[in-house]
Amino acid sequence: MTSSSAFASILAHLRDDRRYAAMVGLGFSSGIPFLLVYSTQSAWLSEAGVPIQTLGVLAELTIAYKFKFLWSPFLDRYDPPLLGSLLGRRRGWIVVSQLAVILALCGVAFGDPAHVLAWTVAFSLVLGFAGATQDVTIDGWRIVAAPPGKQSLMTAFSEAGYRVGSFVAGAVALLLADRYGWRVSYLCMAAFIAVGAISAFFAPEPESDLRIRRDHPGFVETVVAPIRELVTRLGPMAIPVLVLIAGFRMPGYLTSAMAMPLFKSLHISDTEIATVTKVFGFWISLGGTFLATFVVRKAGLMASLLIGTVAGSASHLALAWLAADGRADFIPFAIAVSIEGFAYAFAQVVLITYMSSLASTELAASQYALLTSLCALPGSFLAGASGFAIARVGFETFFIGTSLIGVPVALLAWFVWRKHRPVTTSAEPVTIG
Repeated sequence: MTSSSAFASILAHLRDDRRYAAMVGLGFSSGIPFLLVYSTQSAWLSEAGVPIQTLGVLAELTIAYKFKFLWSPFLDRYDPPLLGSLLGRRRGWIVVSQLAVILALCGVAFGDPAHVLAWTVAFSLVLGFAGATQDVTIDGWRIVAAPPGKQSLMTAFSEAGYRVGSFVAGAVALLLADRYGWRVSYLCMAAFIAVGAISAFFAPEPESDLRIRRDHPGFVETVVAPIRELVTRLGPMAIPVLVLIAGFRMPGYLTSAMAMPLFKSLHISDTEIATVTKVFGFWISLGGTFLATFVVRKAGLMASLLIGTVAGSASHLALAWLAADGRADFIPFAIAVSIEGFAYAFAQVVLITYMSSLASTELAASQYALLTSLCALPGSFLAGASGFAIARVGFETFFIGTSLIGVPVALLAWFVWRKHRPVTTSAEPVTIG
């Protein structure tokens, strides 16, 4: 398939089915909050004179994204006030979470971390909770509303929108802050959430979510039920599947934590880093995103998962090569980052599609949130020790080691491929109202 025909196919999908267009808009709004909770905001905090030790602690402001599985079951079981009858359960919760994101962004905007840091911390925690909730609700809608057999394509459109949103929350937010100040920057980010809100109103709601839920079990049962249903449905393969998900992105988390220190140790300029990782890297990642969709459709989901495991881990050797080369030349830097970014995007789409296939229709939001938390927690905790590992063995050996972590994960992916076929109701046809 040529690039022109592939682009024409993408446009045709966007034109012919409003679910895809809505998914791009929802993915865009989903990509905005996370960086604004801490990463982009850390530049503001640094300018405000917040001590480096405090900045390190404030990285935990994103904790809601790691533990969103704790409240996600209630979004499957309960209807939002007022908007539930108008938009349906999933779209209603999407709009509620987006309103919370907008209010939290406005709260951060009117803060003054140089003098009242507690204000900024409080609203950043609210922003993290609201942003994580938005992710849960959008993922739930994506899984249930996807056309039969098109979950990978739905995921690709979601990821494309998410990457644009992340670019806006990163590069654009910094540019606005540099020219007009942080208050204007955060208020503009709040305004951008309107794109997702409009998409939510125009997105079709699955018919099953238009019915008001009357069954409201107790707190413990609400939280436990999605876990019990998933483990029961997976049966003897529950442990291998869950371990595979927990280990799939572990090498990526370790690498992401130390990529920027590697670049700075090689004295690569901020302009070159921004150009390659944010601008050029955006298009590289987009290519990996849609290639993953094509491979899933041609090779199958489980074969693609194995390919993603091998490619994602092996790509870290490009960073090991960059570290061994030891030069700040632009071309080697761009090649290494492009290889790693392309492989990461490919693996990410395949993993999201696989986890989506495991979630049931009725419990889509809660089970997918559980799986994404399981995916994130081990790697994010181990990433905290990556700096100590670098100090002991150096960058080259470290990145070779992270690539080797992928070997047992790839073997496990092969085992799951041979022994397990995902059985889920989320792949069944869904009537759209």
